[in-house]
Amino acid sequence: MRTPVAFLIFNRPDTTKRVFEAIRQAKPFKLLVIADGPRKDKPDDEKKCADARAIIDRVDWDCQVLTNYSDSNLGCRRRVSSGLDWVFSQVEEAIILEDDCLPHPTFFRFCEELLDYYRDEEKVWHIAGTNLTPISDLKSSFLFSRLVPIWGWATWKRAWQHYDIEMKLWSKYKHSEDLQYFGSQQQNVYQVFEDNYHSLVDTWDGQWAFSCVAHQSLSIIPKTNLVMNIGFRSDATHTKGKSKFAYIPVRGLDFPLVKPLNMIPNQEFDEKFLSFLNDSEFSLVSKIKQFIRKTVL
Repeated sequence: MRTPVAFLIFNRPDTTKRVFEAIRQAKPFKLLVIADGPRKDKPDDEKKCADARAIIDRVDWDCQVLTNYSDSNLGCRRRVSSGLDWVFSQVEEAIILEDDCLPHPTFFRFCEELLDYYRDEEKVWHIAGTNLTPISDLKSSFLFSRLVPIWGWATWKRAWQHYDIEMKLWSKYKHSEDLQYFGSQQQNVYQVFEDNYHSLVDTWDGQWAFSCVAHQSLSIIPKTNLVMNIGFRSDATHTKGKSKFAYIPVRGLDFPLVKPLNMIPNQEFDEKFLSFLNDSEFSLVSKIKQFIRKTVL
């Protein structure tokens, strides 16, 4: 596979190994690995982080491996954002996987083909691997959306350059009529962005979602769910315990891909997806954290 893969790891060698094996099957010619450092108050972290990094040494195919490892713990917000800044200082486009996002084999081809096809389409910023609420009668292989799922995704340097961890546009955007697009979920979307703006959660992806939404860009959502989250457990940073979002089955796509007839966001899907995220077993605070960190806006 000619498309570079960015792999974000931390302190879970077992999930890291499973996702690494999926990457190994795809055999990318370039692998860029981002790792956070051990936490000072967690004595086991040093060994766990080392064990996770050792898995990268198992690359046994023709592959250029680049690493960006932090000696200290930066946390999700600073480590992922700085790591992806580094990735896009090295390459023009990439497929991005975290250590708990296990992809179906067709995920890689899906991303690679669409990265190539929409490379010069300025309106498209994000290619997602996650679809938690598939539309059964969808005729095309994917749809366009205003949402930004990050359980396995891909993008271009041209889009990532707009990422702003401080969300400087929020103070103006939150008064715009564009939020009305999200219909009955408008207040939930507002609250997620407001909490991100005030750094109430140590996260990076709410800021990416906001950058995409504020610029009215389009995301691509596959017809089927292509990535399973295997990270919901007690040692997770944010996704602790049981959840309806965990271990959602994956199903591969058929090729050649069938493209939508037009490049218009599917508002029905977006409201359905957001409703699914918010109709959960979690309290409001937990939902916001879950929503921001690991599912998306």
